[in-house]
Amino acid sequence: MSAENRQNKFYYGWVIVAVSTLALIVSNGLSTLGIPVFYPWIRAEFVKSGAVDAGSAESFIANGATLTFLVAGFFSPIAGYLIQKFRIRNLMIIGCFILGSGLLLHSQTEQPMIVYLSRILMGMSLGFVGVLANMVLVSNWFRRLRGTALGIVTTGTSIGGFLIPLIATPLILSYGWRTAMVAISFLIWLVLLPAIIFFVKDKPSDIGLLPDGSGQWSVISGQPELPEEFEKSEDQRPKTEDRSLTLAQALKTPLFWVFALCAGLIFYPIFATSQQFILYLQTPRIGLSPEQGALALSLLFAVSVGGKFLFGFLSDKFSPTRVMLLCCAIMFSATLFLLSLTPITAFIFLIPFGLGYGGTFVLLQRLVADYFGMREYGKILGVIIVVETLGAAIGGKITGRLADASGGDYTQAFYMVIVVTGLALGLVLVLNAIYKKREVLV
Repeated sequence: MSAENRQNKFYYGWVIVAVSTLALIVSNGLSTLGIPVFYPWIRAEFVKSGAVDAGSAESFIANGATLTFLVAGFFSPIAGYLIQKFRIRNLMIIGCFILGSGLLLHSQTEQPMIVYLSRILMGMSLGFVGVLANMVLVSNWFRRLRGTALGIVTTGTSIGGFLIPLIATPLILSYGWRTAMVAISFLIWLVLLPAIIFFVKDKPSDIGLLPDGSGQWSVISGQPELPEEFEKSEDQRPKTEDRSLTLAQALKTPLFWVFALCAGLIFYPIFATSQQFILYLQTPRIGLSPEQGALALSLLFAVSVGGKFLFGFLSDKFSPTRVMLLCCAIMFSATLFLLSLTPITAFIFLIPFGLGYGGTFVLLQRLVADYFGMREYGKILGVIIVVETLGAAIGGKITGRLADASGGDYTQAFYMVIVVTGLALGLVLVLNAIYKKREVLV
C-alpha cells in the first residue's frame, strides 16, 4: 500500500477514540461526576426516614462519593496489572456489569451501608471501564497524536458530568430519584456495552495496523512497513519515550514523587468542586434551586470539555509541562472568586476553573507516558491514580467535615480549595524546573 493510499484511508484508531470517549461519558458520568445531581434528594429522603442523622447528612453524602474515589484509586494498580495480562475489551465488559449492578443496588436500598456498598462497586467498575483502561487503550493506538487523542477521550468525563444532570433532573422531578437512577442505568446496558463488544480492539496490530495509522504489518516479512514521513516523526518524538522506565525505576526518581504529589493536590479541588460545590450553591447563603445547581454543575463540565480538547491539542504543539503550568495557573486564578461567592461570581468561577481543570486532567494522563514511557504505563498510571484518589478523598472528607462543623455552610471548606490549588501551582513550577534540568542532563 502506498503512502498516499494510507493517508487517505480512515484510521480505525479514531473508532477506538469514539468508544473510549463514550465509555468515560457513561462510566464517570454515572459513578462520579454526574451522580451529584441526585445528592439533594438522597440526602433529604435518608434524613426524613431517620436512616441518617441531620447533623451528619453532609458527611454521609461525602463518604459515599469518597468511597467511590478511594476504591477506584486503590483498585487501579490491580487493574493496571490485569490490563497487562488480559484483553482490555474483556475487562471493560466486566466493568459495565459491575457499574450497572452498583446503580441498581443503590436505587433500591434504604440503608446507608448498602449505599456505601453500591458506591464501592461503582469505584471498582472504574478500574475496568474508566480512565485507566481507556488511557492505556488509546495510548496503544496513538504516538505522535497522543495528546490530541487523549484530549478528545478525556472530554468524556466532562461530557458525562454535563449530560447526566440534564438527563436525570427532569426524571427525578417526574418520577423520583430511585426510578431516575434505574432509567439512566440503561445507558450502560443498551449503549456502552454493545459498543465495547462490537468495536473495541486492544491494539493496532490486532487488525494489521501501526500506531497513528502510519503504516501496516507486512504479510511477507512480518515486520512493520513505515512510510518515510513516519520515520521522520519517530526522530521527533520526545526523548522521554526513549527512556521508558519500569515502575520500580520510576519510583526511584524525584520527578515521579513531585509529579505524584502534584497530582494529589490537583485532585483535591477537582473533587471538592465536582462533588460538593452543587451542595454549596443550594445553601441559604447562595440560595440556588436544585435546577440551578444542576445547571451550574453541567456548566462546569461543559467548559472542561473545551479545556481538555484545547490543552490536549496544545500539548502536541508545545512543551506539555509548560501547558500543565498554564492550566494550573488558570485553576488557581479562578478559585479567587471563592473569596466572595455570590450566585453571579459562582458562575464566573466555574468557567476558568472548568477550563483549567479540564486541561490538568488530560495533561496528568499524558505526562505519565511522556515522563516514564509505555513499558509499564498501566502500572505507573495506576500508582499515580492512587495518589490522585488520596488527594480527592482527603479533599472530600475535609470539605464535608468543615461544612458539618459550620452547620452546613461550605464557605470555610472552599477557602481550603483556594489554598490547596495554590500549593498545586507551586509544585507545577517545581515540576517544570526538574523536568527542564532532566532534559538538559540527557
